[in-house]
Amino acid sequence: MNTMRPYLPNRGSGKATLHDFGALDYKRELRIWWREIDRVLLFMVLILMAMGALAVAAASPASARRLSTAVTQLHDLHFFWLHARWQLMALAVLIVTSMMPRDLLRQGTVLLAAIMLFALVLVPLIGSEVNGARRWLNFGLSLQPSEFLKPAFAVTLAWVLSWKLRDPTLPVIGVSAALLGPILLLLMLQPNLGEAVLFVGTWFVMVLLAGLPLQRVALLSGGGFALMVAAYLFYGNARSRIDAFLGGGSAFDHVDLANRTLTGGGWTGSGLWLGTNKMRLPEAHTDYIFSVVGEEFGLATCIILIGLYLAIVLRVLTRLASEDRLFIILAATGLTALFGGQAFINILVNLQLFPSKGMTLPLVSYGGSSTVAQCFTLGLLLAVTRRNPYLDREGVPDAPSRTGAQSGKVRG
Repeated sequence: MNTMRPYLPNRGSGKATLHDFGALDYKRELRIWWREIDRVLLFMVLILMAMGALAVAAASPASARRLSTAVTQLHDLHFFWLHARWQLMALAVLIVTSMMPRDLLRQGTVLLAAIMLFALVLVPLIGSEVNGARRWLNFGLSLQPSEFLKPAFAVTLAWVLSWKLRDPTLPVIGVSAALLGPILLLLMLQPNLGEAVLFVGTWFVMVLLAGLPLQRVALLSGGGFALMVAAYLFYGNARSRIDAFLGGGSAFDHVDLANRTLTGGGWTGSGLWLGTNKMRLPEAHTDYIFSVVGEEFGLATCIILIGLYLAIVLRVLTRLASEDRLFIILAATGLTALFGGQAFINILVNLQLFPSKGMTLPLVSYGGSSTVAQCFTLGLLLAVTRRNPYLDREGVPDAPSRTGAQSGKVRG
């Protein structure tokens, strides 16, 4: 009697090994990942990283010469080569993170949030100070805990807010606010007003999406305005930045120099390494890299860069239009708010439309912790928005898109 036997790859001896099955499983997982991943979003992220590498190459000479001393002379492309190494590491983090199953992703980010919150507590005690701010822990490599806490906080917050579907009486808004409070306090001690604003903005977007009553929205809006007034009156860092913004700056003010650098190249730019205004610009490779892009590559390139950030945000929102799981909706929205919010705050600062925040441009500015953390954020975003394109076509009865569409309910 003939029986069907499973196919085993021929390795010459006629016998299959565990290595064969491991290789098959690995290739199968890669095929599944490639089929389910949002390839359009991944492609836009890679374009943004490539533009970032070119922007850092343009800005590197200005910062390298500014930081060189009589003893140590930095090569003009010093920051570019460092950035290229960080980008390779960040790209690996992005791909590995995007392959994570959602249950593991949720558990891992909650644990990461706890670890980074503890690290944030250590920053005022043993942190390294740079330019008057104590935001980094130095253990051979410099680590900025708040950068990794942001995506972990967004996913953890999404998990907490999704509890309301299991028990509507749970005070999920209060619990989320209790999580936010200590983070804001620790950020203000650094001081890091920009990150604090980003955390508050992300929290507000997510609780609003979770169904916050309109009365509480008005109450929170009033409370937010009161906190801004209190920050101006009692928080010196906020007062100095707001005063500098409202006063219009001076000829030597960072924001004013950034604006003149931005417009110095016109629509087409002066050309790579031909900019002159950037040489006087502090933090040309980080906070004010958008202005360097404007001078050397032109305002038209700046518009393309803004359009790319908008396209990433809109792509995620479009992807969520057919989603019915509240946790996924909240997590993806929170991660997008973090990414898009940081980008547009940085751009508005360079355009003199927002007070200086000391915040990098995601995936474009030079950075170690920031580059890896941004790719981790986007890896989480790619993981939570993965979709099996064959579920609807094959008519799988348990497909989330089917059950959600038929029942009209949002699931946890």
